[in-house]
Amino acid sequence: MKNFTLLLLIGLGTTLAAQGQNRVQPAFTENTVKMIKFYPNPATSIINFELQKDNPDKNYLFQIYNFIGKKVYESPNITPRTTVNLNDFIRGVYIFQIRDKNGKVVDSGRFQVAK
Repeated sequence: MKNFTLLLLIGLGTTLAAQGQNRVQPAFTENTVKMIKFYPNPATSIINFELQKDNPDKNYLFQIYNFIGKKVYESPNITPRTTVNLNDFIRGVYIFQIRDKNGKVVDSGRFQVAK
């Protein structure tokens, strides 16, 4: 009975691992245009974000999160070019998001702070 249980657990683990590897990844096409361009990356003291699309709806919310998910910066109604001072940021990877007036994420990305 112990051997059967062991074989059953091994088979179940193998099946679950195989299913995890078969996840469908979203397709990235060359026609996909990012809404925002940012530089330099990695950054040390400042980072610049530039909106690439001229959109009449300027009510975007710009947020930056540290790698553990804590919001460290927020700016409502961002301008076509936004510069963020990184003096209070520690070394690491950060995630930025741009949200529309309904709260939907319209663009996101990550950048690195290297001090």
